[in-house]
Formats: sequence, structure tokens, C-alpha cells
Amino acid sequence: MIGAIAGDIIGSIYEFNNHRSTEFPLFSPESFFTDDTILTVALADSILNKAPYGKKIKEYYGRYPDAGYGSRFKSWAESDLRAKRSLNMSGRTITL
Repeated sequence: MIGAIAGDIIGSIYEFNNHRSTEFPLFSPESFFTDDTILTVALADSILNKAPYGKKIKEYYGRYPDAGYGSRFKSWAESDLRAKRSLNMSGRTITL
């Protein structure tokens, strides 16, 4: 898991800017974790705590909504939030 996270951070600055050389800094001030790290940690949390995968993934998405997820994933991850907002439009707070 540490290797996956390190690889994600190291590769983050090259994700949309292909780099063919084998000479590059492993970490730079511009390096950052991406949605890959967040979803890896969410899945590990789910397994270790015997929690439903989808629930944990949506929970972590809610903590880090701007980590570079694809549009279809975001739509799925926000589906419960949209349902909660529509229930709250009646003027009463409903906790699900």
C-alpha cells in the first residue's frame, strides 16, 4: 500500500504530461496525492473495519471532492448527497 501511494504521489506531476526519461525527481514541491490514493485508503479502511465498500468510498470522496475524479465517478459518489438535499428542501432537516 505504501508503494502504491508513493507511486501515485511521484507520478502525480506527470499524469497529464508524459515524461519518457528515466531521470526525474521522485518527489517535488508540486507532487500531490490523487484520487488513486484516496480510493486505495478508502478501500483499505473498508476492509479493515468490515464496512461496505461503497459507503466508505463515498465517505472519502466527501472528504476530498476535488482530487481529480472522473465525471461518472463523481456523479455516482454524489448520488446520495443529491437525494439528501432534495429531502431537505421541504424546510425540515431529515437525517438519513
